[in-house]
Amino acid sequence: MKIHHLNCGSMCPICQKLINGHGSYLKPAKLICHVLLIEHDNKLLLVDTGYGLKDIAQPKTRLGGLFLKLTRPTLDPQETATEQIKALGFSPSDVTDIVPTHLDLDHIGGASDFPNARIHVYAKELDYALKPTLKDRLRFRKAQLQDISTWQRHVSINDQWFGFDAIDLTEQLGFEVKMIPLIGHTLGHVGVAIKSGENWLLHCGDAYFDHSQISAQPNVPAGLAWFEKQVQTDQAERIATQEKLRALHQAHPEIEMFCAHDPVELERYQPSAL
Repeated sequence: MKIHHLNCGSMCPICQKLINGHGSYLKPAKLICHVLLIEHDNKLLLVDTGYGLKDIAQPKTRLGGLFLKLTRPTLDPQETATEQIKALGFSPSDVTDIVPTHLDLDHIGGASDFPNARIHVYAKELDYALKPTLKDRLRFRKAQLQDISTWQRHVSINDQWFGFDAIDLTEQLGFEVKMIPLIGHTLGHVGVAIKSGENWLLHCGDAYFDHSQISAQPNVPAGLAWFEKQVQTDQAERIATQEKLRALHQAHPEIEMFCAHDPVELERYQPSAL
């Protein structure tokens, strides 16, 4: 098994100081879309997808004007998962499975570039996304979701992982992968735990936004904290989830944990990420 850490969508919202916690109030911030590409048995698995080629071709339809104004994505075709997969010498058709942490537009948009891949999703999230409230239509984009016909709905908790409920995907994927419900950001948000050798990785998606949030003394930049609250579905659940992740990190520092949008965490795997 080989795991690649990719940035599949740079964003440049205003005010570096308030979003990244350093630098200038006048310079743009830097956020990323941290995607995993996993090679296993001559097949490829993606965890999250970032933006896709269709998002770049039709940004207002697929992403929405408000999102474009707030996050200011660069929409670089070379950052899409499909183009990075080609650059690594593979074909997009080698991607057999995708496990999104949730179905927000910046996590599922690239799935349309892999029409034959199975999309493994927590049923609560899929049901929520396909019948969104008026407000949630800003995050769950019909133009993206209607492209997908290969949903694999996972309904029941069938495992435990370090004290967390889990949905085991090992039988379907051929190696140890578990969806870990991390509710709060959305109603069916999951983390994705992957066994690599003797070690575990946990992609936490948007369960938190800043690396300090799983430390003993969280210190989230004010602008990022504000944004996190604006896009939460359940504040009490979000806070409880972060407390559990913090406790997990303190008790098991050997588990590699990272979220979807923090460039500092991607820097650990890609020195050029910042």
